[in-house]
Amino acid sequence: MKLSIILPIYNEAGNIERLQREIKDQLDPAAFEYEIIAVDDGSTDGSREELEGVAKKNQNFRAVFLSKNYGQTAALSAGFDHAKGEVLIPMDADLQNDPKDIPKFLQSIDKGFDVVAGWRKDRKDNLLRRFPSMFANQLISYITGIRLHDYGCTMKAFRREILKDVRFYGEMHRFMPVYVAWHGARIEEIVVNHRPRTVGQSKYGISRTFRVILDLLTAKFLMTYLSKPMHFFGWAGFMSFFLGFLSGTGAILLRLFLDIHLNRTPLPLLTIFLIMMGVQFILMGILAEILIRIYHEPRGKATYSVRQKVNFNDAA
Repeated sequence: MKLSIILPIYNEAGNIERLQREIKDQLDPAAFEYEIIAVDDGSTDGSREELEGVAKKNQNFRAVFLSKNYGQTAALSAGFDHAKGEVLIPMDADLQNDPKDIPKFLQSIDKGFDVVAGWRKDRKDNLLRRFPSMFANQLISYITGIRLHDYGCTMKAFRREILKDVRFYGEMHRFMPVYVAWHGARIEEIVVNHRPRTVGQSKYGISRTFRVILDLLTAKFLMTYLSKPMHFFGWAGFMSFFLGFLSGTGAILLRLFLDIHLNRTPLPLLTIFLIMMGVQFILMGILAEILIRIYHEPRGKATYSVRQKVNFNDAA
């Protein structure tokens, strides 16, 4: 087995060399190859110089420097793209993830799981960070159907093959288990040690909760309706038509039985608005179906993924 440790780094000067030593102490005695891929996401505090110094001293420590701050999702994607390992383990570089947990992740991978997610059960953060995170985790689990206690824990383990058809955009790193589960991955969650931050400052705040909700809507749409967008837009269009029908019927009944003229109630305008919205939803669904076909067919991209083939001669 070859293992790749992915470290997204943004302003973590003072933590990098110690983290590298801790990972080295855990993995040097193991009977497999490993590499550490550190991705600097536009740091401005001296992290670049520290990374260059560590890379010169350690042959299996590699550094990738992004041209600016793109965000954690882009940094992780860059790490995955440059990694050569069969198993990929991303970790935070703030020393809160414990390298001593790496063997536990590998044990679960050896059991046949494709993804192993960390759960910071005894989280060493203040209540202002823990409470929104608990709410977000429950909301994500409920909407996606993937039951995990801690979506925000960066420390996870992935088999390389389960990530080959998955691309991450925006701030979708916290939904990685959702996307790989959508591609048929087998997931396990394990409790990991979480340590208090001693150097540097956290880059997370309560404002991220609202971004999580927006990203969750995107993830849910892609999971459920990517190959059939008309089912989503068509349902919304027919609901709008139905509400417009109720509104128009109400206006007519008010005119016939209560002698309330149409110009004295907003129902006629509401009826027109709802019908127009229904037409727009249907048209958006048709356009989305065309875009899906443009996405899949010219590129020869299948609408499914294959885990394994037996007794097939690929050269035939």
